[in-house]
Amino acid sequence: MHSRYQAIAMISNAYRDPASLPIPLRFLAGGGEATRLIIERDWSGHPLGPPEAWPDILKSNLSTVLNSPESMILAWGEELSFFFNDAYAPLLGPRLAWSMGAPFCEVWADAWEQAKPIIEDAFMGRSRRFTNLPWKLDTDRGRSETWFSFSYSRVLDAAGDVAGLFILTTETTEQVLAERDRQEAEQRLRESEGHFRLMADAVPQIVWLTGPDGEAEFFNKQWFDYTGARYEPTTAAKVTASFVHPDDGEATMTAFGEARRTGTTFQIEHRIQARDGSYRWFLVRAEPYRDPRTRDIVRWFGASVDIHDRRLAETAQRESEARLRELAGSLEQQVIERTAERDRMWETSPDLLLVIGFDGIFRRVSPAWTEVLGYQLDELTGHHVNEFVVQADHDDTVEAYELAAQGGLPRIVNRYRHKDGSTRWISWTAAPAGDLTYATGRDVTVEREQAEALEQAEEQLRQAQKMEAVGQLTGGLAHDFNNLLTGMMGNLELLQLRVARGRLDELDRLINAAQGAGRRAAALTQRLLAFSRRQTLDPKPTDVNRLITGLEDMLRRTVGATTEIEVVGAAGLWTVNIDAGQLENALLNLCINGRDAMPDGGKLTIETANKSIDNRVSHDHDLEPGQYITLCVTDTGTGMSAETIRRAFEPFYTTKPIGQGTGLGLSMIYGFTRQSGGQVRIYSELGQGTTVCIYLPRHHGDAEATPEHSRAGTSENGKGQTILVVDDETTIRHLIDEVLDELGYTVIGAADGVAGLKVLQSGAKIELLITDVGLPNGMNGRQVADAARSLRPGLKVLFITGFAENAAVGNGHFEPGMELLTKPFSLDALTTKVANMLKESGK
Repeated sequence: MHSRYQAIAMISNAYRDPASLPIPLRFLAGGGEATRLIIERDWSGHPLGPPEAWPDILKSNLSTVLNSPESMILAWGEELSFFFNDAYAPLLGPRLAWSMGAPFCEVWADAWEQAKPIIEDAFMGRSRRFTNLPWKLDTDRGRSETWFSFSYSRVLDAAGDVAGLFILTTETTEQVLAERDRQEAEQRLRESEGHFRLMADAVPQIVWLTGPDGEAEFFNKQWFDYTGARYEPTTAAKVTASFVHPDDGEATMTAFGEARRTGTTFQIEHRIQARDGSYRWFLVRAEPYRDPRTRDIVRWFGASVDIHDRRLAETAQRESEARLRELAGSLEQQVIERTAERDRMWETSPDLLLVIGFDGIFRRVSPAWTEVLGYQLDELTGHHVNEFVVQADHDDTVEAYELAAQGGLPRIVNRYRHKDGSTRWISWTAAPAGDLTYATGRDVTVEREQAEALEQAEEQLRQAQKMEAVGQLTGGLAHDFNNLLTGMMGNLELLQLRVARGRLDELDRLINAAQGAGRRAAALTQRLLAFSRRQTLDPKPTDVNRLITGLEDMLRRTVGATTEIEVVGAAGLWTVNIDAGQLENALLNLCINGRDAMPDGGKLTIETANKSIDNRVSHDHDLEPGQYITLCVTDTGTGMSAETIRRAFEPFYTTKPIGQGTGLGLSMIYGFTRQSGGQVRIYSELGQGTTVCIYLPRHHGDAEATPEHSRAGTSENGKGQTILVVDDETTIRHLIDEVLDELGYTVIGAADGVAGLKVLQSGAKIELLITDVGLPNGMNGRQVADAARSLRPGLKVLFITGFAENAAVGNGHFEPGMELLTKPFSLDALTTKVANMLKESGK
């Protein structure tokens, strides 16, 4: 088909004359470019076949489309073959070259989903017209967002069947966008006017608009606030003029008329009447706004600014300037008189007056120098200051006059030598002026001597108080220990006497009595160590709420049925790193004290909480800022006086009757808490009960499981294991040796760390090292343990100590396989600890 018409002219205008076409194709005449595309297409294999064979109904309808000046489409046959005229061609973009005769769904593949239901409606006879319908297209032809106005109608053949679809279409994208731009512009204009009104109402001045003839069009709310008159367009000009002061009205109208005539800025000052009838001065200014095209003035934008106070101030200033001129003559005389007064002050002041250069050289001194330091004025002027200052104060003196040279205001107290050889303390204040420093010095020797005497007296008082406290401590300690020693020694002497006489009855009673006194002595020692913060602690991450729950039954039994206990545990309580056993003892002591303060019964409340301590609170509580938990015990008892609270933590101080308290309970709690990084506070009033709160620092981590309280039991016999014992106390070393030997252990003893390491280096099999913490000859117990583990990794170590050398034992932070036993200890505690440690190593 293409070859048959190859010779036809390619100029589209040639196809507008029917004579230019072969007779079978003259129905295509008038199509121009569209006709060319039909002729040049290869129709072989196309469902419609060659154009000359097309049915007459297609030819006639296609001729109508091709010759129409309107944008038209003809979709024909089952394939909806796509035909268009020259008016429609610009809408196709890059599709133009191939779309003639192609299926509709391929030509507008990107819009097919939108077109398909419309086409189906047209085929059903529901022809529709659309105006400015938004149409989504691919961007190969320009805009992806387009709008079209079109109508779809079907074409029926002679049998009444649908032969094709006739579409009249026009792209209205530019019109739609232009209308949108117009609406947006109008909206922006409305918004701009709204913004202008809001802005005008927001400014503190009166803002107004007039037309080109000066007729008022707008006043902001400041006009109404000031005058009380509402803006009405019909009366605006008349109302506005009526508020201008009668004396200023004519000048105002003349000036505004001249500005409108010349097109220049209008500006005048006049008075406007306020709603209370008074007048205030305003600066009135307006600028013309011109049409950008015609340059004609279309509006005047004006503002009226209240300058009443400024006018009054200017008037007052002019009056003040006149008065100042009147006073100027007298001021000169006053200056002369004050200069004479200053000279008299220089001559008569009892303070040292000085003018000194930035090089430390005296330029001028007052007569007081002779009175205070004994030097004549000519002995000072021209000399360096440090010629008269005590040697130890030279550096401070130089720093002072160098600071003045930099513009600073030095203050210094230094010592000067009197001409008679004595020393005087001088307190200086100074200020630079130009290249000199002016200074005033006051003799403060007497005040310094009095302050030193007061400080010595205070130090003597503190020493006396310290000796009184030591005397109270040692007195109480001697009293309690003498009682305990009497019990131990007396029972041991009775025991020795009865054994010597062969009386073996009641020996257990005497032994138990002596051991009981020894245990009480040990407890007293631990309380003293706790008070002095030197006890050995074994801190572990602890859940205090869980600890209280585990003690609750024992606490209820201890305080008795007449005392009610309520526990209020805070939800989400933080973890603390403390010695749980010591905290249990502290809580038990507080509950017993609370019970004793309620002889007729009452209520104890145990409460926990999270607390954040800031800088202000930390100063009041003597704590570092940070996060803490509190454990508080509150009773409903007799309360405490201020004096009792002040002395409550002193060792051996007690308000209980003789024999009912040691006076170490609260001091032990205080020492343990401070050693743990916390604090204890007492809140009480007489007759109002008492609250004691323990503050403990937060530990960031999970709490360890609370161990069950162990019960004393018989230790297992040894199985031939070898134990190395290092202790410089022979009695203790032999005691451990004897008790462990009876249980079947092999014991090797060493008097110090060096001897113990030699045993470890010998190759002897050692399963357990028992070492005292405090050892002589340069190595403590922790150093011995570390050296032993370097020789024998994983060796079990049991530390024993009677004194808290926390640095030596790592502040209670032991490696796995290390444990601690505090002196004095029972033999059963020793053998149980040894058996448990060796049993674990044997697993």
